[in-house]
Amino acid sequence: MLFSSFLLGLTLTKFGIAGYVLEDDYSPSNFFDKFDFFTARDPTHGFVQYVDKGTAQGSGLIKTSSDSIYMGVDTENETPNGRPSVRITSKKAYNSGLVILDLSHMPGSVCGTWPAFWMVGPDWPHGGEIDIIEGVNAQQSNSMALHTAPGCTINPSTVNRAFTGQIHTPNCDVKAQGQSANEGCSIRAPENHQATYGDDFNAADGGVYATEWTEDYIGIWHFQRNAIPEDINSGTPDPTKWGRPIALFHGGCDFSKAFQEQRIVFDTTFCGDWAGNVFSSDSTCAAKGNSCNAFVRDNPSAFTESFWRVRSLKVYQQDTHDGFIGLSPSEPLSSSQSISQSSRSSSSSVGSSVSSGNSSSPVTATTFVTFTRPASVPQSPSKAPPGSDSAPAIVTKTEIRTVYGPPPTEVVPLEEERTTVTQMVTVYLKSTGSSS
Repeated sequence: MLFSSFLLGLTLTKFGIAGYVLEDDYSPSNFFDKFDFFTARDPTHGFVQYVDKGTAQGSGLIKTSSDSIYMGVDTENETPNGRPSVRITSKKAYNSGLVILDLSHMPGSVCGTWPAFWMVGPDWPHGGEIDIIEGVNAQQSNSMALHTAPGCTINPSTVNRAFTGQIHTPNCDVKAQGQSANEGCSIRAPENHQATYGDDFNAADGGVYATEWTEDYIGIWHFQRNAIPEDINSGTPDPTKWGRPIALFHGGCDFSKAFQEQRIVFDTTFCGDWAGNVFSSDSTCAAKGNSCNAFVRDNPSAFTESFWRVRSLKVYQQDTHDGFIGLSPSEPLSSSQSISQSSRSSSSSVGSSVSSGNSSSPVTATTFVTFTRPASVPQSPSKAPPGSDSAPAIVTKTEIRTVYGPPPTEVVPLEEERTTVTQMVTVYLKSTGSSS
């Protein structure tokens, strides 16, 4: 005897799956529309003239093509009042996220230059600053840093094993005692990690910088062109699979308070508080004269490699969306059919048909939703940074199975050592009619 079934009672279990989803794509077609052009005097006292969008376009300092964005500096004129350049700031601000920048070229290791790709909040330094790519003069390896008000430090004893770079200064406070003014907490790219900055980076056809900013840490990864993770190329980035970053800022800092409303910045300035102050101590640059400003002023052709070429810039956000498991009363129920998940909706449903020889007995379907994560991640949830012994509990796989019959007395997870959470959904069905 066959019976049709309808939904009598349903216990829904709500679950979340963490992952990064694209929020903003700064594509070549609209790249400069999403940025404001900074034209005030350089706050770092550089020998530079930042120009507006129209001037930059007219003088060839910015260009776009179908697959890249160009931002350069004046390479033709002697400039007694500072070399023309561009500094752009994103119109949109962020309070967390994964920022992935693909560059085929960054400003080279040129004396007098000080290029940077960074993020900055309001009311500096209280809103914080994240320096992702930065260097001066003939530098060949990247310098990464955070700049904050008092109360933010990184702890070498807890994070040194978790990244490949070297801590240069541990206190993020721009006025920290025992550190140079505005030095912040800084990490240098490791000597054996090639092509992180300037000429070496460009010789390797560029690469990708990925910056993950959460309430608990800020991590920066660098990938050479031939080693970019496939999940980045496919638009589904997963930092848990990338290994150790080259920089990890973690420790005595409330990152959600110290870094707020961050806007993305590209700029190339000259001399100023950093490049100018160390110009004569750089053996390559000292040979070019005693004055950084004079060298920049009188040698336009020296800066032909001082440009950014951006292949892509994307910002992702964590998407811990809620899913619900359900059954539809309007469709036949098949015991061989699994219950499916639908993301970004309050419920999802598939139907089924159940054969039963006893119309008075309810039929029970038990659905197991099993979340797993890498074996290197501890079983207890944690907010520790990547690369540490207690990495974040980030879901990497979801398995769903349905068992028909009486519900089990206890939940038995799938045979998987990495299983961390099993949730059970019990659906009660009742026979409503019969035909033979």
